[in-house]
Amino acid sequence: MMFQFYILFSETLNKFYVGHTSEELDERLRKHLSSHSGFTAKAKDWKIVYSEKFTDKSSAYKRELKIKSWKSKVKIIELIKSSAG
Repeated sequence: MMFQFYILFSETLNKFYVGHTSEELDERLRKHLSSHSGFTAKAKDWKIVYSEKFTDKSSAYKRELKIKSWKSKVKIIELIKSSAG
């Protein structure tokens, strides 16, 4: 089983969402776009802008926490741009 750390972006909110999952990213995105009461329910234009794969949940979760600890949109944008290479 693979785990993924991912970043979503909503132009409407001009915000990033950072998470991790064991699901396929397309399926996870579909759930974010469906009717629910979480943070991503505030917009319907979320797009996957970055992801990394891991072999274990712990590593994916640690990566999520690391990125969230930055509390910096600028650093997240730099990470995304560096992967577009």
